Amino acid sequence: MRRKDDILWKGILEDIFDDFLCFLNPEAADIFDFNRGFEFLDKELEQVFPPDNDEYSPKVIDKLVKVFTKAGKEEWILVHVEVQGQYQKNFASRMYTYFYRILDKYQKPIVAYAIFTEANTRERPDHFAIDFMGTSLRYTFNTYKIASQNDEALKASNNPFALVVLTAKAAFAGRDLKNSIERDELLLNLKLNLTRLLLAKQIAKEKIRVLMNFLRYYIRFENPEINTKFEQQVEILTERTNTMGIEELLLDRAEKKGEKKGEKKGEKKGKKDVAREMKKEGFPIAQIEKFTGLSAEEIEKL
Repeated sequence: MRRKDDILWKGILEDIFDDFLCFLNPEAADIFDFNRGFEFLDKELEQVFPPDNDEYSPKVIDKLVKVFTKAGKEEWILVHVEVQGQYQKNFASRMYTYFYRILDKYQKPIVAYAIFTEANTRERPDHFAIDFMGTSLRYTFNTYKIASQNDEALKASNNPFALVVLTAKAAFAGRDLKNSIERDELLLNLKLNLTRLLLAKQIAKEKIRVLMNFLRYYIRFENPEINTKFEQQVEILTERTNTMGIEELLLDRAEKKGEKKGEKKGEKKGKKDVAREMKKEGFPIAQIEKFTGLSAEEIEKL
């Protein structure tokens, strides 16, 4: 079954996009007006570059985001994240294609970031170039290679996105171990250490939730009993009887959306909002039924 890392990356980029910007550009907080929020332009991006529906192709997560500078100027930011660990030889060309199509259609300034999540530390191109008979072009973009980052520097960082990078790095651990139990035990220790680090940081409660869920679902165990062991340890660490699962996070998001729009109309609507979110995230109908109490027919209509 294809990993759902693309869903996790989409969610975490939207949830802590301000931290992402500040992590890759320390001057971002002085440039952008975070109080005006962000607008994720998924429809605009699909218009210039339709998504690849091939489930087995190397997956690239693309985010086009509208932000505002403190001077009141509108800017667009293009973010590419490779999440399947399979580098595409035409990636730099793809980056340039995005750039010129967006520029041609919308005439907006663009800053582009390419985040490589593959396990190796091999350097990847940060530009696309053409040179023929005196006619040349060079398009350069920002790159960030997760596997090449220093763990200690990441642990010392107070930026929440550093924990995302640490989580993505930890998922590489034990790939050479043939014994699945040994690998799971290694991942368990890494996952618990990251949980302790997350809880020790001075991070807003809502961001702790989304970071915890990224950690919980990005690093996966082969043996279900190890996952149970992890959840038990998390309960002890957080001194709570129930851990925050991804379904609860979706419920929390749905409730907040309703409050913002002034549309909180009771438990039935809340359940439908949750079901809609879960369906969008790719959860099986049976699992949505179990969590929300809605029928399969009601869920299919959403």
